Amino acid sequence: MSEIRFDIGSLHAAYAAGVSVANMIDTVHARIAAADDPGIFIHLAAKAEMLAQAQKLGPFDPAGRPLWGVPFAVKDNIDVAGMPTTAACAEYAYVPEHDATVVARLKAAGALVVGKTNLDQFATGLVGVRTPYPIPRNAVDASLVPGGSSSGSAVATARGIVSFALGTDTAGSGRIPAGLNNIVGLKPTVGALSAAGVVPACRTLDCISVFALTVDDAYAVFGVAAAKDAADAYSRAIKVPAFAARPPVLSVGVPAKGDLKFFGDASMQAGFETALGLLETLGCRLVEIPFGDFYATANLLYEGAWVAERYAAVRDFMDANEAAMHPVTRKIIGGARGLSAADAFKGLYALQACKAKLASVIASVDLFCVPTAPTHYALDAVLADPITTNSRLGTYTNFVNLLDMCGIAVPTGKRHDGLPMSVTLLGTAGKDWLTAALARDIHAASGLPLGATGWPQPGSALPGNIAQDQTIDLVVVGAHLSGMPLNGQLRDLGAQFSRVTKTTPAYRLYALAGQSVPKPGLVRVSRDGMRIDVEVWRLDPDAFGRFVAAIPPPLGVGTIELEDGSAAKGFLVETAGLTDASDISAYGGWRSFVRCDQERANLLAT
Repeated sequence: MSEIRFDIGSLHAAYAAGVSVANMIDTVHARIAAADDPGIFIHLAAKAEMLAQAQKLGPFDPAGRPLWGVPFAVKDNIDVAGMPTTAACAEYAYVPEHDATVVARLKAAGALVVGKTNLDQFATGLVGVRTPYPIPRNAVDASLVPGGSSSGSAVATARGIVSFALGTDTAGSGRIPAGLNNIVGLKPTVGALSAAGVVPACRTLDCISVFALTVDDAYAVFGVAAAKDAADAYSRAIKVPAFAARPPVLSVGVPAKGDLKFFGDASMQAGFETALGLLETLGCRLVEIPFGDFYATANLLYEGAWVAERYAAVRDFMDANEAAMHPVTRKIIGGARGLSAADAFKGLYALQACKAKLASVIASVDLFCVPTAPTHYALDAVLADPITTNSRLGTYTNFVNLLDMCGIAVPTGKRHDGLPMSVTLLGTAGKDWLTAALARDIHAASGLPLGATGWPQPGSALPGNIAQDQTIDLVVVGAHLSGMPLNGQLRDLGAQFSRVTKTTPAYRLYALAGQSVPKPGLVRVSRDGMRIDVEVWRLDPDAFGRFVAAIPPPLGVGTIELEDGSAAKGFLVETAGLTDASDISAYGGWRSFVRCDQERANLLAT
């Protein structure tokens, strides 16, 4: 039998072709043996246990159970019923009776737990070496650190042992290991995935993360796992729309050149510059952003309030069993003993000041793009200087949860020296779908194989033309197009981009006169019409109603026929509004007209 690929689409295709779950389980254990890495797992399910899980699923049913027969691993600070939870400290171990909420949701969707993975003890670290167990080996280059704290989960995914794995991410633990092992790491909006059943690091900031071989898989797992949970006071309801295409034009904030930090790693710097060029080829408009205040926010994470929160999470155990803890972990968390409540409030005030200062900056762009890590570190270098190296790895990750942002780490290529290059896309809370949509295109453009498996990326098609339940399609033709001045009105209402298309050849487009913001008007005509470029966005009914109510005359909303045979509500103009308007139909659309108009203005200026 040919090798079984574990990206979800390929695995389900294999099941449909007759591969059995028993074949899959044998493959999992064969890959564990081939890896010969005792640092990946702290606890493994026996084959019989996995078969018992599978027998409860019934016949192959990917429609009813979207993760049917999909193997996954769980970071060992997340509860799996009947398996010990150690948080990488054997003396802390307990055997939970119940699954963590997220694990339960994934099991209900058909996923099968392979085992519990190694981590930086008590999820304190970004290097992956702060464990009393063997250190997991980086899947790409064993001389490098695997990244942490979710080290075992990332390595298991990169080696194709599992289809996906759960990590946690407080300071970057769901992104750094992904970047260092050539895989995808989705760090959701804080609270989107319940933290019930997770050994806390910083309870106010913790979130479960997803490692996967592809963006599609990571987002699919996120969609299954996300739900508000009464068992977690910090849980919140976050919309997870169906995965669709991204808007064709996005403004992407990047650190100003003078603010970038690579700590002498010229290959990482060159790799990031190449990645930015890739973004531009994908239609993104790059905006340089001063990054000093982001770095100042990041520095807060290991000061005052949040170090104290780490201590609060394990205080009883630490005070009674301090000698059992890893020396670096003990030093970091133990530093909280010298802090006062006043220090904690000082940190909270500083964070609020940072949030206020950065709010308009964050709102000025659609997304941000940063290096996932500023450099790769050799294992020996980290063991020699564990604090400085760890701190540097968090340069572009530590501020994210503090500022309530979501993110996804995605491979972009190989550096000059052949090591993995990765960037992280960041968005405001709830923009998980948008970061994932752009990440998907970046990964596809990279042409990279999946993780360390050598498997080529699978092809897939987004269901972009399928309307979601209870959403309304809105056709936009001018200033509300992606990248245009009024597009923010749609985004503020939670609209999701659906697709680029054209009208039927029954319309003409006019540049309206006397508008404070230049905009066109679309008119249906009985003859001499043309196809006009448009975009379709989706809004829920309440948002659609509010949007339509705010439309100023002479514009209104009517039914627009599209070239694919469908029809949707969209912008039309009253004939009275065409006074002094210019017919620009020959340009084919507003974006083309604006571009040509700007080119004319530039020529006149020279």
